[in-house]
Amino acid sequence: MTKYRSVALGCGSYLPEKVLTNDDLAKMVDTSDEWIRARTGIKRRHIAADHELTSDLALKAAREALGAAGLKGGDLDLIVMATSTPDQTFPATATVVQAALGMTGGFAFDLQAVCSGFVYAMAVADNFIKAGQVRRALVIGAETFSRILDWQDRSTCVLFGDGAGAVVLEAAEDTGSPDQPGIFSTHLHSDGRYHDCLYVDGGPGSTKTVGHLRMKGREVFKHAINNLAAVVEEALEANGMTADDIDWVVPHQANKRILDGTARKFSIPAEKVIITVEEHANTSAASIPLALSAAIKDGRIRKGDVLLMEAMGGGFTWGAVLMRW
Repeated sequence: MTKYRSVALGCGSYLPEKVLTNDDLAKMVDTSDEWIRARTGIKRRHIAADHELTSDLALKAAREALGAAGLKGGDLDLIVMATSTPDQTFPATATVVQAALGMTGGFAFDLQAVCSGFVYAMAVADNFIKAGQVRRALVIGAETFSRILDWQDRSTCVLFGDGAGAVVLEAAEDTGSPDQPGIFSTHLHSDGRYHDCLYVDGGPGSTKTVGHLRMKGREVFKHAINNLAAVVEEALEANGMTADDIDWVVPHQANKRILDGTARKFSIPAEKVIITVEEHANTSAASIPLALSAAIKDGRIRKGDVLLMEAMGGGFTWGAVLMRW
């Protein structure tokens, strides 16, 4: 029986034109550039225009990823879109992207794991490919988190931004060689006991409203460091690797202190960690592919590099993807 490996063919991203700086926020709530930078590392974030939907951001990232892969929408068998801010309750925003790309075959659906969404979506696509059910998959992380923020709550509104990123995966026969490009393994976890630490206080089945994001920052920080360190260790052990084997860590961009803390746990040099949080803020499911795209475009990530992607989000959810680009 043929074994398959999911190989990345291309990556794309999109950030809305509107930029909201820390100084801009200081005119809206009781905060300052110094306060935000010291606690988060964030300098600015991108905000979707009133007419821009999550699907619009996703589509632009998807088209760039397909272009990098030399493919068209009709070449895809699957779209998995990670988002917590869909255009509508239903249908899935992924199907909006599917139609716009001219993909009339295969299937498309949304996945909700908040900030871990892209890692979850990569795992889902990878398993469809490994099962032989899908040849080519488009994995998207796209968010318009600005739509669910309480802009009077300085503890949360300063943290988030909007954006989208995408990766195209293709099935290749798995040779068993550690030097072969593709996903080595994925690792997913969740613990619903921590629902109240990070959630949105609304929904169609409860309040019949969209609601706003609420967070217990200290609790999230504490669990993030421990959970991310554990899943990184799990991924490395599963593949007989150490931190020295990793060329680049591409983490969820939540907070620079979390990024630094996780890297220190494994003695990973700061220069091996892709950090974009200062420019993008926390874009939830979009943050990893946005960081990945930025590092590919500036030449840091090259073909053959070993990448570790890791994230934690509301739920709590967390996970990791280990792959060779």
